[in-house]
Amino acid sequence: MTAKPIAPSFVRDIPEWKIPEAVLAFLLQDRTTGRNLLWATDDYAARGPGFGANDEMHLRQIADAGNPVIRPRVDKNAAEQRQRAVRRAEIFTPSWICNKQNNLVDAAWFGWKKPASSPFNAEKGTSWKTTSHPVRFPKGRTWQEYVKAPRLEVSCGEAPYLASRYDAVDGAMLPVEDRIGLLDRKLRIVTENAGKNDPQDWFHYAKRAVQSCYGFDWQGDNVLLARENVLMTVVETWNRVFFGEESSAFEHFESGNPALPGLDDLLKLAEIVAWNVWQMDGTKFVVPMSCKPEKKVETLLDGTEAVTESDCRGCRLKDASAHTGTYSTIMDWRTGNPMRFVDLTTKGMHHA
Repeated sequence: MTAKPIAPSFVRDIPEWKIPEAVLAFLLQDRTTGRNLLWATDDYAARGPGFGANDEMHLRQIADAGNPVIRPRVDKNAAEQRQRAVRRAEIFTPSWICNKQNNLVDAAWFGWKKPASSPFNAEKGTSWKTTSHPVRFPKGRTWQEYVKAPRLEVSCGEAPYLASRYDAVDGAMLPVEDRIGLLDRKLRIVTENAGKNDPQDWFHYAKRAVQSCYGFDWQGDNVLLARENVLMTVVETWNRVFFGEESSAFEHFESGNPALPGLDDLLKLAEIVAWNVWQMDGTKFVVPMSCKPEKKVETLLDGTEAVTESDCRGCRLKDASAHTGTYSTIMDWRTGNPMRFVDLTTKGMHHA
Protein backbone atom coordinates (compact mmCIF):
# COMPACT_ATOMS: atom_id res chain seq x y z
CA MET A 1 0.00 0.00 0.00
CA THR A 2 1.35 3.43 -0.91
CA ALA A 3 1.50 5.80 2.03
CA LYS A 4 -0.53 8.95 1.92
CA PRO A 5 1.21 12.25 2.74
CA ILE A 6 2.32 12.47 6.35
CA ALA A 7 -0.44 13.97 8.47
CA PRO A 8 0.24 17.01 10.66
CA SER A 9 -0.69 14.80 13.63
CA PHE A 10 2.30 12.49 12.99
CA VAL A 11 4.46 13.94 15.76
CA ARG A 12 6.73 12.61 18.51
CA ASP A 13 5.19 14.69 21.32
CA ILE A 14 1.59 13.57 21.69
CA PRO A 15 -0.44 16.39 23.31
CA GLU A 16 -2.10 14.82 26.34
CA TRP A 17 -5.28 16.82 25.73
CA LYS A 18 -5.69 15.05 22.37
CA ILE A 19 -5.62 11.60 23.94
CA PRO A 20 -9.16 10.43 24.78
CA GLU A 21 -9.65 11.35 28.43
CA ALA A 22 -10.55 7.85 29.62
CA VAL A 23 -7.46 6.46 27.87
CA LEU A 24 -5.19 9.07 29.45
CA ALA A 25 -6.69 8.29 32.87
CA PHE A 26 -5.61 4.66 32.42
CA LEU A 27 -2.11 5.73 31.37
CA LEU A 28 -1.76 7.70 34.61
CA GLN A 29 -2.72 4.80 36.86
CA ASP A 30 -0.30 2.95 39.09
CA ARG A 31 -1.67 -0.58 39.06
CA THR A 32 0.32 -1.50 42.18
CA THR A 33 -1.06 1.18 44.49
CA GLY A 34 -4.45 1.76 42.88
CA ARG A 35 -3.62 5.45 42.74
CA ASN A 36 -1.77 7.47 40.11
CA LEU A 37 1.88 7.62 39.17
CA LEU A 38 4.12 9.76 41.37
CA TRP A 39 6.09 12.62 39.87
CA ALA A 40 9.13 11.13 41.69
CA THR A 41 11.22 14.14 40.71
CA ASP A 42 11.40 17.78 41.78
CA ASP A 43 11.81 18.94 38.16
CA TYR A 44 8.22 20.22 38.17
CA ALA A 45 8.07 21.57 41.74
CA ALA A 46 8.30 25.19 40.56
CA ARG A 47 4.83 24.78 39.05
CA GLY A 48 3.39 24.86 42.54
CA PRO A 49 1.49 22.60 44.95
CA GLY A 50 0.80 19.10 43.63
CA PHE A 51 3.97 18.94 41.51
CA GLY A 52 6.39 17.72 44.19
CA ALA A 53 8.30 14.45 44.02
CA ASN A 54 5.89 12.70 46.40
CA ASP A 55 2.74 14.01 44.70
CA GLU A 56 0.61 12.02 42.29
CA MET A 57 0.27 13.03 38.67
CA HIS A 58 -3.26 14.09 37.73
CA LEU A 59 -5.03 14.49 34.43
CA ARG A 60 -5.97 18.11 35.11
CA GLN A 61 -2.27 18.95 35.53
CA ILE A 62 -1.09 17.64 32.19
CA ALA A 63 -4.07 17.90 29.82
CA ASP A 64 -4.23 21.70 29.58
CA ALA A 65 -3.61 22.81 25.99
CA GLY A 66 -2.66 26.26 27.22
CA ASN A 67 0.01 24.97 29.58
CA PRO A 68 1.90 21.94 28.21
CA VAL A 69 3.80 20.00 30.88
CA ILE A 70 5.05 16.61 29.66
CA ARG A 71 7.65 16.66 26.89
CA PRO A 72 10.07 14.08 25.46
CA ARG A 73 13.63 14.54 26.64
CA VAL A 74 14.79 15.77 23.23
CA ASP A 75 12.37 18.71 23.56
CA LYS A 76 13.64 19.77 26.99
CA ASN A 77 16.21 22.53 27.19
CA ALA A 78 19.90 21.72 27.57
CA ALA A 79 19.99 22.58 31.28
CA GLU A 80 17.11 20.20 32.05
CA GLN A 81 18.78 17.44 30.05
CA ARG A 82 22.07 17.89 31.96
CA GLN A 83 20.32 17.86 35.33
CA ARG A 84 18.45 14.66 34.54
CA ALA A 85 21.65 13.02 33.29
CA VAL A 86 23.41 13.86 36.56
CA ARG A 87 20.55 13.02 38.92
CA ARG A 88 19.15 9.91 37.26
CA ALA A 89 21.84 8.89 34.72
CA GLU A 90 19.30 9.67 32.00
CA ILE A 91 20.93 9.44 28.59
CA PHE A 92 20.07 9.54 24.91
CA THR A 93 20.21 6.18 23.12
CA PRO A 94 20.10 6.75 19.35
CA SER A 95 17.91 4.44 17.31
CA TRP A 96 20.83 2.82 15.49
CA ILE A 97 22.27 1.58 18.79
CA CYS A 98 18.85 0.32 19.91
CA ASN A 99 18.63 -1.48 16.58
CA LYS A 100 22.03 -3.15 17.01
CA GLN A 101 21.11 -4.45 20.43
CA ASN A 102 17.61 -5.52 19.42
CA ASN A 103 19.14 -7.35 16.45
CA LEU A 104 21.28 -9.34 18.88
CA VAL A 105 18.14 -10.34 20.81
CA ASP A 106 16.46 -11.50 17.62
CA ALA A 107 19.58 -13.22 16.31
CA ALA A 108 19.53 -15.40 19.43
CA TRP A 109 15.78 -16.12 19.10
CA PHE A 110 15.92 -16.96 15.37
CA GLY A 111 19.31 -18.68 15.43
CA TRP A 112 20.47 -16.02 12.96
CA LYS A 113 24.13 -16.25 11.91
CA LYS A 114 24.61 -13.26 9.62
CA PRO A 115 26.61 -10.50 11.37
CA ALA A 116 25.25 -6.96 11.76
CA SER A 117 21.76 -7.98 10.71
CA SER A 118 18.57 -9.76 11.70
CA PRO A 119 15.51 -11.09 9.86
CA PHE A 120 14.16 -7.53 10.18
CA ASN A 121 16.97 -5.35 8.81
CA ALA A 122 20.61 -5.04 7.82
CA GLU A 123 22.77 -2.55 9.70
CA LYS A 124 24.51 0.14 7.66
CA GLY A 125 26.80 2.19 9.89
CA THR A 126 24.56 4.44 11.94
CA SER A 127 21.49 3.43 9.93
CA TRP A 128 19.81 0.26 8.66
CA LYS A 129 17.87 -1.10 5.70
CA THR A 130 14.58 -2.85 6.42
CA THR A 131 14.17 -6.24 4.75
CA SER A 132 11.52 -6.25 2.04
CA HIS A 133 10.43 -9.89 2.21
CA PRO A 134 8.28 -11.41 4.97
CA VAL A 135 10.19 -12.70 7.98
CA ARG A 136 10.78 -16.45 7.79
CA PHE A 137 10.71 -18.57 10.92
CA PRO A 138 13.13 -21.38 11.70
CA LYS A 139 11.95 -24.96 12.05
CA GLY A 140 10.18 -25.50 15.35
CA ARG A 141 9.34 -21.81 15.80
CA THR A 142 6.04 -20.07 15.00
CA TRP A 143 5.06 -16.47 14.49
CA GLN A 144 2.65 -16.67 17.44
CA GLU A 145 5.54 -17.71 19.71
CA TYR A 146 7.50 -14.66 18.60
CA VAL A 147 4.57 -12.31 19.24
CA LYS A 148 4.16 -13.71 22.77
CA ALA A 149 7.85 -13.97 23.71
CA PRO A 150 8.42 -11.67 26.72
CA ARG A 151 10.74 -8.69 26.40
CA LEU A 152 11.79 -6.26 29.15
CA GLU A 153 13.44 -2.83 28.91
CA VAL A 154 14.96 -1.95 32.29
CA SER A 155 15.18 1.71 33.37
CA CYS A 156 13.29 2.32 30.15
CA GLY A 157 13.05 6.12 30.10
CA GLU A 158 10.80 6.83 27.11
CA ALA A 159 11.12 3.17 25.99
CA PRO A 160 13.23 3.55 22.80
CA TYR A 161 14.05 -0.17 22.75
CA LEU A 162 10.39 -1.15 22.89
CA ALA A 163 8.84 1.56 20.72
CA SER A 164 11.08 3.43 18.26
CA ARG A 165 8.63 6.14 17.24
CA TYR A 166 11.34 8.81 17.10
CA ASP A 167 15.11 9.02 17.34
CA ALA A 168 16.15 10.01 20.85
CA VAL A 169 19.02 12.20 19.60
CA ASP A 170 17.51 14.36 16.88
CA GLY A 171 13.82 13.69 17.57
CA ALA A 172 13.06 12.73 13.96
CA MET A 173 9.96 10.55 13.53
CA LEU A 174 10.69 7.14 12.01
CA PRO A 175 8.39 5.80 9.28
CA VAL A 176 6.31 2.94 10.65
CA GLU A 177 7.76 0.37 8.24
CA ASP A 178 11.36 1.25 9.25
CA ARG A 179 10.96 1.13 13.01
CA ILE A 180 13.21 -1.17 14.99
CA GLY A 181 11.67 -1.41 18.48
CA LEU A 182 10.89 -4.78 20.02
CA LEU A 183 7.17 -4.03 19.85
CA ASP A 184 7.51 -2.67 16.30
CA ARG A 185 9.00 -5.99 15.23
CA LYS A 186 6.19 -7.95 16.82
CA LEU A 187 3.59 -5.77 15.07
CA ARG A 188 5.33 -6.37 11.75
CA ILE A 189 4.99 -10.10 12.37
CA VAL A 190 1.31 -9.64 13.21
CA THR A 191 0.75 -7.74 9.97
CA GLU A 192 2.61 -10.29 7.86
CA ASN A 193 0.77 -13.27 9.37
CA ALA A 194 -2.59 -12.20 10.79
CA GLY A 195 -2.89 -10.07 7.67
CA LYS A 196 -4.67 -6.91 6.65
CA ASN A 197 -8.11 -8.32 5.90
CA ASP A 198 -9.43 -8.81 9.41
CA PRO A 199 -8.94 -5.70 11.60
CA GLN A 200 -10.30 -7.40 14.70
CA ASP A 201 -7.90 -10.34 14.36
CA TRP A 202 -4.99 -7.97 13.78
CA PHE A 203 -5.87 -5.95 16.86
CA HIS A 204 -6.25 -9.14 18.94
CA TYR A 205 -2.67 -10.14 18.17
CA ALA A 206 -1.47 -6.56 18.57
CA LYS A 207 -2.75 -6.68 22.16
CA ARG A 208 -0.94 -9.97 22.68
CA ALA A 209 2.23 -8.29 21.42
CA VAL A 210 1.83 -5.45 23.92
CA GLN A 211 1.18 -7.97 26.71
CA SER A 212 4.65 -9.39 26.06
CA CYS A 213 6.50 -6.06 26.27
CA TYR A 214 7.51 -4.74 29.70
CA GLY A 215 9.43 -1.73 30.98
CA PHE A 216 9.92 0.22 34.19
CA ASP A 217 11.37 3.54 35.28
CA TRP A 218 11.63 5.67 38.42
CA GLN A 219 10.35 9.04 37.21
CA GLY A 220 6.65 9.51 36.58
CA ASP A 221 7.04 11.62 33.46
CA ASN A 222 9.24 8.95 31.87
CA VAL A 223 6.74 6.22 32.72
CA LEU A 224 3.92 8.24 31.16
CA LEU A 225 5.96 9.00 28.02
CA ALA A 226 6.94 5.33 27.72
CA ARG A 227 3.29 4.31 28.05
CA GLU A 228 2.26 6.86 25.45
CA ASN A 229 4.96 5.64 23.07
CA VAL A 230 3.87 2.01 23.42
CA LEU A 231 0.20 2.91 22.92
CA MET A 232 0.94 5.21 19.98
CA THR A 233 3.10 2.58 18.33
CA VAL A 234 -0.02 0.42 18.01
CA VAL A 235 -2.19 3.38 16.93
CA GLU A 236 0.29 4.56 14.29
CA THR A 237 0.91 1.04 12.98
CA TRP A 238 -2.86 0.52 12.78
CA ASN A 239 -3.27 3.77 10.84
CA ARG A 240 -0.47 2.78 8.45
CA VAL A 241 -1.53 -0.83 7.87
CA PHE A 242 -5.26 -0.31 7.41
CA PHE A 243 -5.53 3.26 6.16
CA GLY A 244 -2.16 3.94 4.50
CA GLU A 245 -1.59 6.94 6.74
CA GLU A 246 1.47 8.13 8.66
CA SER A 247 -0.73 9.53 11.42
CA SER A 248 -0.94 9.61 15.21
CA ALA A 249 -4.65 10.45 15.21
CA PHE A 250 -7.28 8.42 17.07
CA GLU A 251 -10.07 9.16 14.58
CA HIS A 252 -10.29 5.61 13.22
CA PHE A 253 -10.96 4.31 16.73
CA GLU A 254 -13.73 6.90 17.08
CA SER A 255 -15.48 6.15 13.78
CA GLY A 256 -18.28 4.07 15.30
CA ASN A 257 -17.79 1.41 12.61
CA PRO A 258 -18.63 -1.92 14.35
CA ALA A 259 -16.26 -3.79 12.02
CA LEU A 260 -13.29 -1.85 13.40
CA PRO A 261 -11.74 -1.72 16.86
CA GLY A 262 -13.20 1.22 18.78
CA LEU A 263 -12.62 3.20 21.93
CA ASP A 264 -13.45 0.22 24.14
CA ASP A 265 -10.62 -1.67 22.46
CA LEU A 266 -8.33 1.31 22.93
CA LEU A 267 -9.20 1.35 26.64
CA LYS A 268 -8.34 -2.34 26.95
CA LEU A 269 -5.04 -1.64 25.24
CA ALA A 270 -4.34 1.26 27.63
CA GLU A 271 -5.04 -1.03 30.59
CA ILE A 272 -2.48 -3.54 29.31
CA VAL A 273 0.07 -0.77 28.84
CA ALA A 274 -0.55 0.52 32.37
CA TRP A 275 0.22 -2.93 33.79
CA ASN A 276 3.26 -3.60 31.61
CA VAL A 277 5.05 -0.25 31.86
CA TRP A 278 5.25 0.60 35.53
CA GLN A 279 6.94 2.85 38.08
CA MET A 280 9.57 1.17 40.21
CA ASP A 281 12.84 1.67 42.05
CA GLY A 282 14.87 -0.79 40.03
CA THR A 283 17.35 -1.45 42.84
CA LYS A 284 14.67 -2.33 45.42
CA PHE A 285 11.71 -3.52 43.29
CA VAL A 286 9.35 -1.21 45.20
CA VAL A 287 7.36 1.90 44.37
CA PRO A 288 9.86 4.81 44.50
CA MET A 289 10.32 6.37 47.95
CA SER A 290 7.88 3.94 49.58
CA CYS A 291 10.30 2.39 52.10
CA LYS A 292 9.54 3.50 55.67
CA PRO A 293 11.74 3.48 58.81
CA GLU A 294 11.24 0.59 61.18
CA LYS A 295 10.20 1.48 64.73
CA LYS A 296 11.16 -0.49 67.81
CA VAL A 297 9.40 0.13 71.13
CA GLU A 298 11.16 -0.88 74.38
CA THR A 299 9.82 -0.68 77.91
CA LEU A 300 12.39 0.77 80.27
CA LEU A 301 12.91 -0.13 83.94
CA ASP A 302 10.91 2.89 85.06
CA GLY A 303 7.94 1.72 83.00
CA THR A 304 8.27 4.33 80.28
CA GLU A 305 8.59 3.42 76.64
CA ALA A 306 11.46 4.34 74.35
CA VAL A 307 10.93 4.40 70.60
CA THR A 308 13.89 4.02 68.28
CA GLU A 309 13.88 4.19 64.51
CA SER A 310 16.14 2.48 62.01
CA ASP A 311 16.28 2.41 58.26
CA CYS A 312 14.18 -0.10 56.36
CA ARG A 313 15.79 -3.53 56.86
CA GLY A 314 15.99 -4.14 53.12
CA CYS A 315 17.73 -0.79 52.56
CA ARG A 316 20.05 -1.38 55.52
CA LEU A 317 21.07 -4.89 54.53
CA LYS A 318 20.63 -4.43 50.77
CA ASP A 319 18.22 -7.35 50.86
CA ALA A 320 15.70 -7.14 48.00
CA SER A 321 13.23 -9.36 49.83
CA ALA A 322 13.12 -7.35 53.07
CA HIS A 323 12.02 -3.84 52.13
CA THR A 324 9.23 -2.12 54.02
CA GLY A 325 8.15 -0.36 50.84
CA THR A 326 5.33 -1.33 48.49
CA TYR A 327 6.57 -4.01 46.12
CA SER A 328 5.68 -3.27 42.50
CA THR A 329 3.31 -5.68 40.79
CA ILE A 330 2.88 -6.60 37.15
CA MET A 331 0.35 -8.79 35.38
CA ASP A 332 1.07 -12.40 34.52
CA TRP A 333 -1.12 -12.52 31.41
CA ARG A 334 -0.90 -16.31 31.28
CA THR A 335 -2.74 -16.69 34.57
CA GLY A 336 -4.55 -13.35 34.61
CA ASN A 337 -3.17 -12.64 38.09
CA PRO A 338 -0.89 -9.86 39.31
CA MET A 339 2.48 -10.85 40.74
CA ARG A 340 5.29 -9.02 42.50
CA PHE A 341 8.09 -8.22 40.11
CA VAL A 342 10.66 -9.15 42.78
CA ASP A 343 9.30 -12.72 42.70
CA LEU A 344 10.41 -13.09 39.08
CA THR A 345 13.96 -13.49 40.39
CA THR A 346 12.94 -16.82 41.92
CA LYS A 347 9.67 -17.94 40.32
CA GLY A 348 9.86 -16.68 36.76
CA MET A 349 6.91 -16.08 34.46
CA HIS A 350 5.59 -17.94 31.46
CA HIS A 351 3.59 -16.78 28.48
CA ALA A 352 1.08 -19.06 26.85
